[in-house]
Amino acid sequence: MRAITIQEYGNPDVLRGEQVAVPSYNDNQVLVELYATSVNPVDCNIRAGVMQEVFPVHSFPHILGLDLAGVVKEVGTAVTQFKQGDRVFGLGSTGTYAEYAVAEEDQLAKLSSTITFQEAGALPAVALTAWHSLFHYGELKEGQRVLIHGGAGGVGHVAIQMAKRAGAYVMTTARASNHEFVRSLGADEVIDYTSVDFSEAARDVDIVFDFIMGIDQQKNSNVLKQGGRIVSIVTPSIEDIVKAYGVEGKFVVVNPKREELEQIEGWLQEQSLKSYINEAYPLAEEALRMAHTRIETKHTRGKLVIQIRE
Repeated sequence: MRAITIQEYGNPDVLRGEQVAVPSYNDNQVLVELYATSVNPVDCNIRAGVMQEVFPVHSFPHILGLDLAGVVKEVGTAVTQFKQGDRVFGLGSTGTYAEYAVAEEDQLAKLSSTITFQEAGALPAVALTAWHSLFHYGELKEGQRVLIHGGAGGVGHVAIQMAKRAGAYVMTTARASNHEFVRSLGADEVIDYTSVDFSEAARDVDIVFDFIMGIDQQKNSNVLKQGGRIVSIVTPSIEDIVKAYGVEGKFVVVNPKREELEQIEGWLQEQSLKSYINEAYPLAEEALRMAHTRIETKHTRGKLVIQIRE
């Protein structure tokens, strides 16, 4: 099968198009013929080797990619929820920058014919990350004030929608060109981080959602009310860092369940959750290098999708 691999850690130039073997699967797994996946910042971090303590690569060549949307090709003997030909989406156990990937049965959900593979392929990782950040780690409640860093990004644009659905007052940071976009998602207050210090603009915040690497954690701590917390997907040592400032920090580790994916699929069907696709790329070496560069320079809005099959 065709796949995009890395042979070593490095910049986007290490991405290589190759012919590799179709992955094998066990009794509890499903082989999926992929139609779409997406590029996430975590893919860039894994490729660059900057988060090896959380996402180590155990052997090269390595296929990147988390999200998948496609059709079930084969199932393990113990699989009961899916059969050959089912449309599905979820998270891959093997890399998804490829024509086929393997997934655990409990990390997949069936996909309605009314939802495109591109829409579905854009969402699993960011939607599950937003869900777990807001509700499992943030314990978000109706009426709370939240600050979401990077509201126009992949996780951020989904988190705004989920937080508003939960009845929160949502502040977010975004460059001026994205203000209208994040307001359309439900943001109540937008801070232009290129011209305004967010720690002077935001006050009395219950939860800060730290979705952007490199944010000043002292400033994050300063905007919190007493008893507030910082929830981060990019700083594994967040708990120890912010303890010195007298606030609580939580690092997000996502342990998805099929029921959560089914709920996300339901929201997509009723259009109360939307995935914004900035651009779609083919499964090709140069295209993926371009996509990774755009993610790293933060010149994106929503998601960058990889279309594998029509």
